[in-house]
Amino acid sequence: MAGHRRKVHARVYGNVQGVGFRAWARDEATGLGLAGWVCNEADASVTAEIAGLDEAVSTMIERLWKGPAGALVSKVDVEELEAENASVGFRIVA
Repeated sequence: MAGHRRKVHARVYGNVQGVGFRAWARDEATGLGLAGWVCNEADASVTAEIAGLDEAVSTMIERLWKGPAGALVSKVDVEELEAENASVGFRIVA
């Protein structure tokens, strides 16, 4: 269905901190018209909440598997969330 909205929580594992992953994710998500946030976790993973049109969210999930130059992604866990109350804009959370 065209225009279907989707929201996910994604956790990215591997060599994903110290390689510009958060700034890269913000730029990719913004380019896709997505909303949400991205942050580093204490266990060296990166977490993101991504909301927007279904096709754009799916594209972002695919891109998370690659990441920026220097990243080595070993796993991406994705949890579907209720699509209502999506945030506006995409930001890095400290």
